[in-house]
Amino acid sequence: MNPEFKSPSAAFWPLVLIASAILMITMGARQSMGLFVSPMQASTGVSLVGISFALAVGQFFWGASQPVFGALADRYGPTPVLVWGGMLLAGGLALTPFMSTEWGLIVSLGFLTAAGAGAGSFSILIGAAAQRLAPERRAFASGFINAGGSFGQFVFAPLNQALIAIFGWMQALWTLALLSLATIPLAFKLGGKAPAPLAASAGMGMREQLRIAFQDRSYWCLHLGFFTCGFHIAFLVTHLPGEVALCGLSANVAATSLAVIGIANIAGSLAAGAMGNHYRMKYILFWMYGSRAIAIALYLAAPKTPLTFYLFAAALGLTWLATVPPTAGLVGKLFGTRYLATLFGMTLLSHQIGGFLGAWMGGLAFVRWGNYDAMWWADIVLATAAALINLPIREARTGTVSA
Repeated sequence: MNPEFKSPSAAFWPLVLIASAILMITMGARQSMGLFVSPMQASTGVSLVGISFALAVGQFFWGASQPVFGALADRYGPTPVLVWGGMLLAGGLALTPFMSTEWGLIVSLGFLTAAGAGAGSFSILIGAAAQRLAPERRAFASGFINAGGSFGQFVFAPLNQALIAIFGWMQALWTLALLSLATIPLAFKLGGKAPAPLAASAGMGMREQLRIAFQDRSYWCLHLGFFTCGFHIAFLVTHLPGEVALCGLSANVAATSLAVIGIANIAGSLAAGAMGNHYRMKYILFWMYGSRAIAIALYLAAPKTPLTFYLFAAALGLTWLATVPPTAGLVGKLFGTRYLATLFGMTLLSHQIGGFLGAWMGGLAFVRWGNYDAMWWADIVLATAAALINLPIREARTGTVSA
């Protein structure tokens, strides 16, 4: 393992609160896009498959951009990356109402908005915090920052649904674009580049670190498990409103369900961060993925009422993005924090390859069969596989050095 960087002067709460606030905005904007699918389809005439594909491209590009932005943040510091991200996010959201074709939506939602949100996402923010905090504080910091993203979903889902209902989907997106600009002043408060750790002075370059990581079986296990997480989340945030409509329920049920997921994941993220200091993270991931398979199976068997959706959302929300702290924590345990933004960014790319398939295939499944049943069963199988894939990961017991 690489020697760790410690910064005794790093102020814990200002750092994690600012990072959480940035993630609240970028994730809140991303995770409520499914609410725009139906009104966008009615207004533009673009098919459900076309809109699903544009959002699927966005899922992939959000992940593909993070290793690039992570490498830039590792080299130049997080502030310039976050500033450019805020401008891209605002620009993509503001341009979307002017797009009336599938290709136009791919540009605005698939590239610009996704890249902007990626520049202000997990790998950059958690990496910035990890480089500035002592090892014993990193797991909780990751959980707290991650909870900021969940709080964004809790806030933005009902807010966007209200704006759509009152003013229309175009005005809602323009409002969201203005709000996303708030990430820019926050970026300047996050601070500059952290001092170089011992690993860098010892001659460990990024290319060498990537070579070592990709030769490690445990790192590939993390990628495979995170792929399933992305498939699951992207399918739900894109198509849960459609599932609710299929059951004859109002759009408010979908918005409330997304908000419930967000608020439940605050508790799940904080718990995951706290447990990472006491339990092996691969076991935390095993139980998280396994619980998803159980929750989906119970949902399929239950009557489709608003209460069912809210309970289902609460069960999923406990693990929704709570997989991020233990996944990032394992990357840091295995390879140190010098290139954490880059290495964790690579796992997020795998996450979003799954996200691309989840968002796109959801639209294809609906057009082919008129429902999402095949996707739910695929999700159960993948969640079960993800739980098992995490067990062989090489992780030392808490308090010892990884072998």
